[in-house]
Amino acid sequence: MYKLFLLTILLFAQAVHAQSVEFSKDRFGDDKEGLKAALREIKEGDGSYDMDPPRYEQALPHYLAAQKFNPDNAELNLKIGDCYLHSGFKPRALSFLQKSYKLSPDADPRIHYLLGRGLHLNGKWQEAIAEYKAAQPATGGKNSAPILVDIRKKITECENGQKMSKKPVRAFIDNAGPTINSSYADYSPVISADESVLMFTSRRDNSTGEQTDPETGGFFEDIYQSSRTGQKWAAARNMKAPVNTDGHDATVGLSPDGQRMLVYVEDNGGDLHEANLRGAEWRKPQRLGARINSKGHESSAAYTPDGRSLYFVSDKEGGLGSRDIYKVELEGRGPALNLGSVINTPYGEEGVFLHPDGKTMYFSSEGHNSMGGYDIFKAVFENGKWSAPENLGWPINTPDDDVFFVISASGRHGYYSSFREEGLGGKDIYQITFLGPEKPPMLSQEDQLLASRAQPVKEALLAPSVPIATAQVTILKGVVTDDVTKQPLEATIEVIDNQRNEVIASFLANAQSGRYLVSLPSGVNYGIVVRQEGYLFHSENFDLPAGAAYSEVIKDIGLKKLDVGVKVVLNNIFFDFDKATLRRESTSELERLQKLLAEAPALRLEISGHTDNVGQATYNKDLSQRRAKAVVDYLVSKGVDKGRLTFAGYGDAQPVAPNATKAGRQLNRRTEFKVTGK
Repeated sequence: MYKLFLLTILLFAQAVHAQSVEFSKDRFGDDKEGLKAALREIKEGDGSYDMDPPRYEQALPHYLAAQKFNPDNAELNLKIGDCYLHSGFKPRALSFLQKSYKLSPDADPRIHYLLGRGLHLNGKWQEAIAEYKAAQPATGGKNSAPILVDIRKKITECENGQKMSKKPVRAFIDNAGPTINSSYADYSPVISADESVLMFTSRRDNSTGEQTDPETGGFFEDIYQSSRTGQKWAAARNMKAPVNTDGHDATVGLSPDGQRMLVYVEDNGGDLHEANLRGAEWRKPQRLGARINSKGHESSAAYTPDGRSLYFVSDKEGGLGSRDIYKVELEGRGPALNLGSVINTPYGEEGVFLHPDGKTMYFSSEGHNSMGGYDIFKAVFENGKWSAPENLGWPINTPDDDVFFVISASGRHGYYSSFREEGLGGKDIYQITFLGPEKPPMLSQEDQLLASRAQPVKEALLAPSVPIATAQVTILKGVVTDDVTKQPLEATIEVIDNQRNEVIASFLANAQSGRYLVSLPSGVNYGIVVRQEGYLFHSENFDLPAGAAYSEVIKDIGLKKLDVGVKVVLNNIFFDFDKATLRRESTSELERLQKLLAEAPALRLEISGHTDNVGQATYNKDLSQRRAKAVVDYLVSKGVDKGRLTFAGYGDAQPVAPNATKAGRQLNRRTEFKVTGK
């Protein structure tokens, strides 16, 4: 009997201890001033919390101030948890919601749903599922149908998260550091294909307008830029006017060469603009046309590698969900096309990014097999259709929103923004280093004997490292200059599909630095032609078979003026093996040569053929001469006066590189022209 009495007293004491403590004079009569101050904070917080829509970020600091005075009020703890669920630091909500429930399980009818959200956002999948199930309303009740749909979706998200967290992706996720991140919110990174330039959005106190957003209380968004030297990012700088204005200006997309930028400007409901880099100065962003911007909200976009098309996100009417991804040809006249139900879902899509390989798209979605909020997905366009989107997995994706992911051309590094407890401020920018599959263990072939053991022990070693799957793209970059003065030139760079004899992209080298960068997806025989008025054209060839792995080629180009004695290599003239028969891939180069002769009627040229030193010298000289003659014959057949042309075969007599290497021999096998008169 005595034991039963003690147990009753103990349970009663626990029940009393767990009761919610009200903000009343009865409880805090000895600290009237403290109570008044706490009630004022609650009133201030309620003013923001009860608005339509609620302003959770503004309410939260007031509630936290009151909670310091009285940490044991169920309603206040629930409101703090609710505010955190609508903040950047959502996982913080759980402890306050659990405390609210402990203090008063019936304080709010939403408690099980809110607890489910708090557990969900902390990756406590099974516990979250139990709370979501407890939150399910009775079927047929008022507004029960949409609530049931929402809860069922969140249970599915938890099941997805449970599966993916058991097989985490091998990756390092590192804060980009204090040169990029600040004590304010930093997010929405965009990069050039070679990771030499990073731009992002921030809400810092040195914003262009130095004004605060009345809805959030934070500073207006501005765009910042950093450049990479080696492995380090330089201190980010505000891009100022004309890119940044007194209002919201945010990064959306960047061309692979870093010379065209897509900017979000908060006008007409939220529209996309484009800014161009000329020399060292960015021009004022110009609003994109009505085929892209609508009365709705256009929030993110990405260029295709050739710069001719745009993928973008809009919530305009006629979509499949709340936000959809569209594609539009920039110079065309047709409407933007919805990517369809393979990519777009009945929920929201956001943060579209197209890899420089031209076929791999990354985007965020609330649908598919998301583990909560927006998750990042990857899809590949092959054989005329998109593959089923693939979730990038845990821990890259989390139960919270993961949006605005970009990845380098190499596929080794990705960048996105995230709220993390160890961050430098609000949202920070993080770099993801993809490690590839784990190296499997293997047993050595030799027994390692230990004196203390009766049986031999096989030593577990690591198998050879597993190579990381790299993107199928080549980055060609360098500087275009005058061959004599070495001054940079704003030359036009054309990318030609030699097989189809078609210009597929055109770019400009930077006016001040002469720098250029071209992204070349694998599977094409490319002709690269560099032109500048007053100079002879320069050509390069890149024959990239399908499946060719990532590479980065640095090629500085010196353009030559039209002077007697100048020689130019024709890198896009091809012959059948061991023959003098021109292949069809030579057509574009031959047409350029024909056009040059037509534009300069007094120009006279010698066409010459050259070989490496493999084989007999007499045979090589004969083959090179026949090949040079084939070029002259083609030009004459197109109407060029035969008297303006001569041909010669030099065999291996005029090497431009050592014949001791494969690369050297390839350079020596060439067709070129020399100016003999003008």
